[in-house]
Amino acid sequence: MIQLQRLEGFYRVARAEGYARAARSFPYPITQPGVHQQVKRLEDEVGVPLFERVGKDRVVLTPEGRALYAHVAPFLEALDTVVQSLRKGEVGGTLRVHASGHVLRYLLPAWLRRLQAKRPDIEVALFESKVPALDVLRSGDTDLVVDHLPEVPDDVESREVGRTHPFLVLPMHHPQAKSAQVKLAQLKDDAFIAYSTDRHLRELQLAELARAGVKPKRLHQADSSETILGFVAAGLGYSLLASLLPGGPREAGVVARPLPGAGSGVIHAAWRKSATRSPLLQAALALAPKP
Repeated sequence: MIQLQRLEGFYRVARAEGYARAARSFPYPITQPGVHQQVKRLEDEVGVPLFERVGKDRVVLTPEGRALYAHVAPFLEALDTVVQSLRKGEVGGTLRVHASGHVLRYLLPAWLRRLQAKRPDIEVALFESKVPALDVLRSGDTDLVVDHLPEVPDDVESREVGRTHPFLVLPMHHPQAKSAQVKLAQLKDDAFIAYSTDRHLRELQLAELARAGVKPKRLHQADSSETILGFVAAGLGYSLLASLLPGGPREAGVVARPLPGAGSGVIHAAWRKSATRSPLLQAALALAPKP
């Protein structure tokens, strides 16, 4: 493995076209023989001469030296700028975000537009998750989870970025769809469409039905709110969904009615405590929605 110091010596000699001038350009004390030794050891490692002497105190790159310089120079010239960006928290890169489909559709777009306008050097990789991706977060395979979290684990920090409200969703042609308020007890004979993958959300749905004294005779299951809405629009049953939208879920062929007496839910942005100082994360959180 070639040492960085030897590459730095080579780079400075190439720029100065001489060992004495190169020694004076270093940001730390080094002698002319010390610079010469760095270059000599680098030449021994690569097995070819990198400089040709063309005067008493002037050297120029050989063809092999020019080839190496073309690779080394951009790295060393950009290194100081990158280090300064790291220290200031201004480094760009890719921020990985896992979120539910509903959050991806209705909460993240405005947030990410603000981030793009403020920090165009940050790219965002979005991934849809059927259940809160806390395991993916813990494994280090994502930077931020934006979802409804039943509990916030001890090793995770979080911030509220949105609130959902519960709605009853019915097929547009359902006899109760024209009523401003629909009682769940009136739907006891209808099929209910529940979450399949997210057990926590399914339990919340069934608990709300039980509170109204309803035990569905028929139960269909789907793994996302979008799929549930598609089933409702097709007339396969009704459901209970939480929505970020004030008027409830929007889907052709579906009517949404507020669910009286049911509480709101919190949408969290969650990240690993060990990653709190990440400049990408901090940039995103600085522009997060404030409910």
